[in-house]
Amino acid sequence: MTLQLRVYVPPHPLIQHWLAVARDVSTPSTLFRSAMTELGRWLTYEAIRDWLPIQETTINTPLAPCPATFIDPTVPVVVMPILRAGLALLDGAQALLPLASIYHIGFVRNEETLEPSCYLNKLPKNFAPQTRVLITEPMLATGGTSIAAMAELIQRGVDPALVRIISVVVAPTALQKLSAAYPSLTIYAAGIDEGLNESGFIVPGLGDAGDRTFGT
Repeated sequence: MTLQLRVYVPPHPLIQHWLAVARDVSTPSTLFRSAMTELGRWLTYEAIRDWLPIQETTINTPLAPCPATFIDPTVPVVVMPILRAGLALLDGAQALLPLASIYHIGFVRNEETLEPSCYLNKLPKNFAPQTRVLITEPMLATGGTSIAAMAELIQRGVDPALVRIISVVVAPTALQKLSAAYPSLTIYAAGIDEGLNESGFIVPGLGDAGDRTFGT
């Protein structure tokens, strides 16, 4: 069976509301941060559906035994924000995955070549088998940063089929590149935009997510 990249845009009114807030040029930094936190929360909620490992067991209610389902605590779950903009979605994701380990990786993009270079890598040498990894990256524009981050994960033993990316807006260019490189990957986004401008920014997009989040 041929694998194909899966991209979901959940039709949730809260996701669409906070996307509109984040896009608006008049949104101040404090409200923009709130919008990103909420988008991180609701996109994570959608992304972890049918993804988290579970255990089936039996418990006793005050009245009788009852079948029960729990999250399996023996399977590692990781949230990996791609710095620095990925931090904007972290609080929302971490609120739903409070026991997840947080590993940081940082990339800076050359504004002339649009190629990423890594300036910080706090990933472990190896990940345990079956580790679930949720990547937070507000914008998938050219796809270069996400492809580089995926390469670091796979080098450390992560199965790309167990990786989810949550992103606010994505461009067709990034989706095409990720599909070619990692067809078993799954992405959850608030919106798929038209394309990129000459500077490699998503249009209509939401501007520089890092600058707008941190007020710089």
